[in-house]
Amino acid sequence: MIDRFLRYVKMDTQSDDATNLVPSTPSQMEFAKKLAEELRQIGLQEVSLDKNAYVMATLPANTDKVRPVIGFIAHMDTSPDMPGRKVQPQIVRKYNGQDIVLNAKENIVLSPQQFPELLHYIGQDLICTNGLTLLGADDKAGIAEIVTAMEYLLAHPEIKHGKIRLGFTPDEEIGRGADHFDVKAFGADFAYTLDGGEIGELEFENFNAASAKVRIKGLNVHPGYAKHKMRNACRIAQQFVSMLPRHETPEHTEGYEGFYHLTAMQGTVEEATLDYIIRDHDRDRFERRKKEMQHLVNKINQEFGEGTATLTLKDQYYNMREKIDPDNMHVVQLAIDAMKAVGVEPKIKPIRGGTDGARLSYMGLPCPNIFAGGLNFHGRYEFIPIPSMRKAMEVVVKIAEINCN
Repeated sequence: MIDRFLRYVKMDTQSDDATNLVPSTPSQMEFAKKLAEELRQIGLQEVSLDKNAYVMATLPANTDKVRPVIGFIAHMDTSPDMPGRKVQPQIVRKYNGQDIVLNAKENIVLSPQQFPELLHYIGQDLICTNGLTLLGADDKAGIAEIVTAMEYLLAHPEIKHGKIRLGFTPDEEIGRGADHFDVKAFGADFAYTLDGGEIGELEFENFNAASAKVRIKGLNVHPGYAKHKMRNACRIAQQFVSMLPRHETPEHTEGYEGFYHLTAMQGTVEEATLDYIIRDHDRDRFERRKKEMQHLVNKINQEFGEGTATLTLKDQYYNMREKIDPDNMHVVQLAIDAMKAVGVEPKIKPIRGGTDGARLSYMGLPCPNIFAGGLNFHGRYEFIPIPSMRKAMEVVVKIAEINCN
């Protein structure tokens, strides 16, 4: 499994929200082709790769007992938030609780003072970055764990299981992972994404999510003669930012608390744009956040003139809990039972983000999220404990086994 994971992360598969391609980057299709071939080589059946880089495969049932068809899903792309080319993973053996020097030349250190969760893994082998790129455990760890679990089940026919379907998707990190997912062709009764963080995480509720783009139209004249004439788009944009609640941002929130997150800003005196994401677990509060954005745009227009500010809102995904609870809680319970059976204490908590499973649940495929084991995703300090990966793989095997009982 570790060899497989290290091979995967060295392949560049970053997605790119700026393209209109499907998948958004050609490298994802290259990875998908290699993954599909690997699935055939280990003995899976009905391996398919479509024009959009979605890979599907089947592990046939090895019993006549009729059981629900389970799916396991992970995404192939890595985040565009941090460089993902030329990933050079390093293994820290038996972590001693001290600082980990990721890159001595650049003085990049993974420290338990900044990331105290490191101390939970003293004595364990960790896979880290070299400090210059992300690692890609999100979600290549999930892929490695699923594929290795299938390989294990093929090698151990004494473990009885029903039909299992696998799905590997592109462009999850830019919110398009389920855009072209064919739920009917996938043919599972329910599924699990392996896209969670630390060991034990089990999630069946997530943020409601929207993107928001605020465009500010200014008016540029010579600054020496600008009085009562100039409208500085950058300054107006700054005013808009200050009008939003100061502490309703990612760095001030946790648990079920939602936020407005300014992800990018650019501009000149003539024109400026602000890119936001809006998040909240509660659907009513989510809708109120969107209305607040429009309200503030209206206030800008009242002060500086109609048409100064415009808002483009786009819903991205919704809280899967609405589709899981109460009718599909047996899917969650199966994962709980499997975790406990392999010695993992379930940690049920809301996802402060989203997964393909959120949208798939609304497409008719109930799809909670299971830990893949990594921490500090999307950055240079990403790491994953090897024992957590092993337990994730064991959970997949145990879900298949318990489902057949």
